[in-house]
Amino acid sequence: MASEPWLHISFLLLFCFSLVFSLPTGRNSICGYKSCPATKPSMLNVHLVPHTHDDVGWLKTVDQYFYGDRNNIQHAGVQYILDSVIDQLQKDPARRFIYVETAFFYRWWRQQNQNTRRIVTQLVNEGRLEFINGGWCMSDEATTHYSAVIDQMTLGLRFLNDTFGECGRPRVAWHIDPFGHAREHASIFAQMGYDGFFFGRLDYQDKDRRMKTKEMEMLWRASESLTPPIADLFTGVLPNGYNPPEGFCWDQSCDDAPIRDDPDLEDYNVDEIVQKFLNASHKQADYYKTNHIIMTMGSDFQYENANLWYKNMDKLIKYVNALQAKGSKLNVLYSTPSCYLQELNLANFTWPMKTDDFFPYADDAHDFWTGYFTSRPALKLYERLSNSRLQTCNQLEVLGGPTSTSGPFGEGDSDTMRRAMGVAQHHDAVSGTEKQHVANDYARRLATGWAHCEVLVSNSLAVLSGSEAPRVFCENLNISVCPLTESSHKFSMNVYNPLGRTVRWPVRLPVNGSVYNVTDANGKAVDSEVIPLSKSRKEVRQNRGFAKSELVFQVEAPPLGYSTYIVSMVQDQPPVSRSKNAVPSSIQNKFLKVTFDSTTGLLSSLTNLETQQTIRLTQNFFWYNASAGNNKESHQPSGAYIFRPNSSDPFIISKTAEIQAVSLYNSVQEVTQRFSPWVSQVVRLYEDRRELELEWTVGPVPVEDGLGKEVITRLDTDIQSSGYFYTDSNGREVLERRKDYRPTWDLKQTEPIAGNYYPINSRAYIKDDKRQLTVVTDRSQGASSIYNGSLEIMLHRRLLYDDFRGVGEPLSEPGEFAHGLVARGRLLLTLSPPEAAADLHRPLAQSMVLQPLLSFQDGAPSPGTKLEFSGLQAALPPAVHLLTVSQWDQDSVLVRLEHQYQAKESKTHSQPVTVNLQKLFSTLQVLGASEMSLGANQWKEDMIRLHWNTDALPPTARDPSSWEVTLKPMEIRTFLLRVRLL
Repeated sequence: MASEPWLHISFLLLFCFSLVFSLPTGRNSICGYKSCPATKPSMLNVHLVPHTHDDVGWLKTVDQYFYGDRNNIQHAGVQYILDSVIDQLQKDPARRFIYVETAFFYRWWRQQNQNTRRIVTQLVNEGRLEFINGGWCMSDEATTHYSAVIDQMTLGLRFLNDTFGECGRPRVAWHIDPFGHAREHASIFAQMGYDGFFFGRLDYQDKDRRMKTKEMEMLWRASESLTPPIADLFTGVLPNGYNPPEGFCWDQSCDDAPIRDDPDLEDYNVDEIVQKFLNASHKQADYYKTNHIIMTMGSDFQYENANLWYKNMDKLIKYVNALQAKGSKLNVLYSTPSCYLQELNLANFTWPMKTDDFFPYADDAHDFWTGYFTSRPALKLYERLSNSRLQTCNQLEVLGGPTSTSGPFGEGDSDTMRRAMGVAQHHDAVSGTEKQHVANDYARRLATGWAHCEVLVSNSLAVLSGSEAPRVFCENLNISVCPLTESSHKFSMNVYNPLGRTVRWPVRLPVNGSVYNVTDANGKAVDSEVIPLSKSRKEVRQNRGFAKSELVFQVEAPPLGYSTYIVSMVQDQPPVSRSKNAVPSSIQNKFLKVTFDSTTGLLSSLTNLETQQTIRLTQNFFWYNASAGNNKESHQPSGAYIFRPNSSDPFIISKTAEIQAVSLYNSVQEVTQRFSPWVSQVVRLYEDRRELELEWTVGPVPVEDGLGKEVITRLDTDIQSSGYFYTDSNGREVLERRKDYRPTWDLKQTEPIAGNYYPINSRAYIKDDKRQLTVVTDRSQGASSIYNGSLEIMLHRRLLYDDFRGVGEPLSEPGEFAHGLVARGRLLLTLSPPEAAADLHRPLAQSMVLQPLLSFQDGAPSPGTKLEFSGLQAALPPAVHLLTVSQWDQDSVLVRLEHQYQAKESKTHSQPVTVNLQKLFSTLQVLGASEMSLGANQWKEDMIRLHWNTDALPPTARDPSSWEVTLKPMEIRTFLLRVRLL
């Protein structure tokens, strides 16, 4: 859409000019589907797809993989792969190659001279080098949040678009290695304009059934809310994972025999190889519907010497096709996934429909890849917090204007964090399935991104507030460490809110005084209390801070803006403790009441005082004894990927909870429970909050007894859940789960615990007709409901054996002091009628994902400082989430608006909502708006996807005017706004 015709034309001209200007050659392009090689309709066409799978970190770091360093760990050098492939593609116009990981290609491209760039651009324009997937990485699908996935895809797609134009736009999504597949990922790909999706891994039982019924290819309807075909995506399962057929691997890392075609030699083997290939092709064709099959000719970090592959594939094509003269009906050709997809589309078949997802994934009866849902819990949290920091950084770059990146505090940028977050989405990064030294490297990259963003944020806030006083960011508040608040008698705190609505948060600051005055931006006194620091917080911080207490108060910040609070010490004597150690009967605020068992010290019930609903609620901590073994064949052990307890019954850590402190204050009520020397928890109710907070601390997990441990917390209730529970998909739509059941096939359950675990990214819940208990998490974790009315969440894992899936080391994180990792996190519990539950958990989850950014300045603000600011003219409607605000170029801003409710889940909010783009921002005048695909690499009106035989209805017009856009449930709309700073 556009506000005026001339504006849309100018946008289009500028966009096209930027693409043409970036192309080193002016040749006419014949890329895309029109570049596909001819096939033979009367034959079985075998599409050979030369490819390499290049992990953006796994056994080696990103840098080590690119340069080919530390080959003692794994022989891999991505720069040499690209060098070699480009050289070989030039030698025969029939040859093809696909490339996936933009993070590596971007780095390689920057090192090339103009001549090499011209050659590569010509190969791309002719469809001989094709980019597939196109994101910064091939993301994990279980442990990634949808907002971070969209960002990393946008980062990679924009580079390809800016560099190669339309010929650089991928048409096929390609997730050949992730360990299970999320429905939300398919929905994202469809909304980004992809025509198809291919992957390599699915449950072995599911695959066996699909092979027998020829359902290896299907149409995936990836949303229950979006009108088809918006989230419909053709999906295919690759026959050999992502490897070549057995006997046809011709990389330098392979042992298969090359084609020896000199008949004078004793070991001539052409006839043998050709017959073997014919057999493999016909066998594969038995499992697929059309007269086209695909063969992935490559694997991990292959093609470093591309001549080996191409020389043998050239011969294979030559000798197999020569048999056509003798009546053979087999035709072999170099191809790409998009060319193969086009042939399937032209077949005009009606394909089976898929509506659920592909979790959990198992590759054998006792080998469920459900452990990585929780592996490396600290890294998972750090990635989630980094996502929040990146969104804040992006927003303030826009709101603060050009001074944000080059201002009083130096050169700042958001690009460093974008790239670090892009790498972190990789399927061996946030998943926790990498070697320890690689996990450290991912964390280091994120920390570097934080540092760059902090400069940008400081510059932007200096512009918006008018104060250039030094600004401090306290990144260890979770362990009660902040040198400024601990030592200063007077300081100001800026609270930036990245959400599009006014939000209230509780704040806890480490201090050493006993009484403080807190005032808001209007000079109004804010209720606050000083609470003695809990024993568990003192233990975790390991002498890094000296605060004796925490200052607790509620803060409020306007939408997409900040508010300033001034804190002054009144009394510096130690605070008078109002804590006791006896088991409390209950704690409550005006919304919730929590009771405790006087004998055990455990929770016993939860009551919603507004609805007068009560559930029996017991919560405790347990650990599964991880299966061990040095031999996969004799006994599959638990590891970074695989969760395999050696018993269905977990060990209880303690049947009782020692009550260490009960702190009853006006602003917060806390009960500190200690279950063992390595497990403790704070049960917390804040004033005016509708959720119960459980702050857990687990670790170091002891392994001196020789047993690996997988630690869970379990909530047991009297809710009649009947074996059903519900989990989110990448933080968006919720899917129904059922114990020991799969919607697609008759499951033979072989692992009653691990086989019932699913990933949760932001929430899980159980319910009956009248009550729903929802748990909102602060990171991705594994969860299940093993018993009726029960919900368990895995919090931490420490294991002593590798699980033989390639990582080559046990998941036993050393932690900061080499004694084992201590992890801390939060679970937020809500209780409500099912029909009202989403009204609570949707905004609660968004506020957990996008947390306020606190920054501090010593002393009082200088006169003239602007203490409050909002980047929006008004708060967005409750159903609307401002997913993206990011500077695109000098005069344009990328904006994504999201309807954050599913269809029918809320009586109040599951309705279409209209937003006026011109009335969004307070500091920006919106001059024009053009809608783009979700990946922001196409104009929406140009996004024409392949049509498949479905019951989908054609899209209908819906926007009431050129500036007003309507969002339907679960819809995300992306706009490029031409703006001017006011």
